[in-house]
Amino acid sequence: MNYTVMIPAAGSGKRMGAGQNKLFLEIGGLPILYHTVSVFLEDPHCEEIIIAVKPEEQTVIKEMLARSDKGKTITFVKGGGERQNSVAACIETYEGNGIVLVHDAARPFLDSSVIRKLVSTANEKGAAIAAVRAKDTIKLAANNVVQQTLDRENLWLVQTPQAFRYELLKRASDAAVREGFLGTDESMLVERIGYSVQIVEGSYDNVKMTTQEDLAIGEVLLERRK
Repeated sequence: MNYTVMIPAAGSGKRMGAGQNKLFLEIGGLPILYHTVSVFLEDPHCEEIIIAVKPEEQTVIKEMLARSDKGKTITFVKGGGERQNSVAACIETYEGNGIVLVHDAARPFLDSSVIRKLVSTANEKGAAIAAVRAKDTIKLAANNVVQQTLDRENLWLVQTPQAFRYELLKRASDAAVREGFLGTDESMLVERIGYSVQIVEGSYDNVKMTTQEDLAIGEVLLERRK
């Protein structure tokens, strides 16, 4: 089944400490964003890619992605100050009414089989997110004092892509904008309007490039995939 993917790529990546958009940092000699977008450029089921960018970075990003031109439509929109604002801009630009994915630009190692499961589940249920089971014991704490040890069996580490029927995601996004609510991901917006979200088990390889240590992990993952 076909889908459209929305990629917020207008962040600053302060935690990376790179002094530039972290998506321009390289893994295996190519920018992080190039690796991420290439997954969708090469997927025959991806109909359109909508990327939210800073206006001053749009030209360099266009040139970056031109080297992997697969004849697929890439639409650029102006990104916002927060991730949620960037996704909202992508939502407003989309002209279809099918399944849409939202994916972190800094997650270049997603698995195509997970994409297929997400699209299928979202088509059937309305909303689906990729996640992996927590490996470590997790404590709930206040002021550095443990309050509770949480049951690891019921804990999931949420990733992207996150997949939705378009009308559901738009309704959730519009409600958040109208009510001044800022969430940490799109699933949270959908949950708060009373809709159930399904979990599709993802991959531990689907690491978000956030710190310098993640870049080192990325080099290992890329070499292994080769």
